[in-house]
Parts: sequence; C-alpha cells; structure tokens
Amino acid sequence: MTPARALSATAFVTLLLIALIMGANHVAARIAFNHGTDVATAVLFRSGVTALVVALLVRLQGVPVRFAPRHRRMLPAIGLLIGLQSLCLYSAVARLPVALALLAFNTFPIFTAAWAWLLYRDRPAPALLRAMPVILLGLTLALDVSGAASGLGAAGQWGRIGAGVAFALAAAASFGLALVWTQHEAADVDGRVRTVTTMGMSCLAALLAVGVQGGLHLPQAAQGWWGLAALTSLYGTGFTLMFTVLPRLGVVGNSAILNVEPVFALVLAWLVLGQSIAPVQVAGALLVVGAVVVLGLRKRG
Repeated sequence: MTPARALSATAFVTLLLIALIMGANHVAARIAFNHGTDVATAVLFRSGVTALVVALLVRLQGVPVRFAPRHRRMLPAIGLLIGLQSLCLYSAVARLPVALALLAFNTFPIFTAAWAWLLYRDRPAPALLRAMPVILLGLTLALDVSGAASGLGAAGQWGRIGAGVAFALAAAASFGLALVWTQHEAADVDGRVRTVTTMGMSCLAALLAVGVQGGLHLPQAAQGWWGLAALTSLYGTGFTLMFTVLPRLGVVGNSAILNVEPVFALVLAWLVLGQSIAPVQVAGALLVVGAVVVLGLRKRG
C-alpha cells in the first residue's frame, strides 16, 4: 500500500476546521435538545438537508452515478447503519456531557477491528492491539466509572451515565460496521455519491422514528430553533468539506486528526453550555484522543 502523503498546511487546517465544525454541531444539538427538540427530529433535519446539498453538488460537478449489483445491496444497509449511529449518538449527547458522549463514541476503531475480524477475518493491526488498553484506560478515567470524581460512587455514577454510555457505544458499534462494509463492499463508489445515499437512508430511518413517536418534536423556544438550525448547517458544512474539499487536497490516511473533535467539543461545551468535567476526566479524554490520533496517523507500508 502506498504510504500516506504528508499533509500540507492547508489540508491540516481544513481537517482541524472540520473537527471544530463537527464538535460545534454536537454542542448545537444539545442546545436544541434542551429546548424541546427530540433526537429523531434533529437527525431528520440534519440528514435531509445534507443529502439535498451533496446531491446538488454531485449534479453540478457532473459526478457519474453508477452502481454495481453489490452496491445496490450494500449501500442501503450502510445508510441504515449510519442512520442508527446518528440516532444513538445524538441520544448519547442528550444524556451526557457532549465531550464524554463523543469520547465513548471514539471507541469505534475497536469495534471496526472486531467487525473486520468477524466478517472478513482481517487480523487487527498490532498498533491497534497496543492502543486498545490505552483507549479503554482513558475512557475509564474520562467517564469516572468509579464515581470518585463525582462523589457518587460507582453505582450512583453508572445510574447517571449508564444509558448515555450505552447509546454512545451502540453508535460506535454501528459506525464501525458501516466503515467495514464501506471498505469491503463500496470503496469504489465516489465518496460524494456514497454520502448522498447514506444521508438519504439516514433521513428515511429518522422519518420512520418520527412516525413511530407520533410526529415531529420541534423546539419550544427561540434558542432551540437556533440550535436546530446550527446543527443542521454545521453538519452539512462539515460533511461537504469532508467529501468534496479533502479529496482535492490529497488527504489520504490522515483523517485521524478529525478525532480531536471531542477536545473542541469539551471547550465549546464549557463556553456555551457551562458543562465542565473534573481534571482527571480531562486527562482521560486527552489520553483517548491522543491514542486514536496516533493510531490513525501511523505509517502504513
């Protein structure tokens, strides 16, 4: 395999900008949730607008749209998984401090390796096996699983964070499977076309969830509407940059820098929402982010 190209300054700054945008998207989502919006409504708006914007770009740029039979089978499944991931991750953001929800989700490389081994017998890379204990240790500290930092004890802490962590891990598991299927079954589909199909199916999954719950749950205050508008525009902007700008910058194998998103979310949630976590939890968060970034930036021969 060709080694990853060195990042240009423009590509590096663009990656950091995308991480900032996606972190801000989750902070905006929490604002919307705090003012009456529910998870399914947020995902419906977010996915629907993003699908329309990227579909317009595909048309304007004249991107050829061709699907093999394998693509027609797998792309809807990948899209549904991303829809499930979106619903679960926003459910975690609604229940946990934003940065902690994203940190728990950042275990997805572990799930990705597990799915690849189970489905395709791909052996986990030695670097990943070395990184796993570090990621899990950092997550243990960040989530304060013993309840020492919160003073609640283990039972009290898990009573407070258990549901949110479960949703975040479910999001990581579904995202990991989507990544594996994308790599093995749909890697030859243009990224922009994949985004349209993925966001379209995610929108359908959210629409189904909205129907099950009896309709849209829209914001009950102006702040909620601002939050819903911000999460929709930020998510669409982040994905548009990711799939239209980054390929032109020659960013291959360096997208692990995007995993600094929880750090941006930690700072933004403190500034905007007043959310804060104990110093030991911050140390755990940095441990997780550092391990995932180093793992993603490792050289591939």
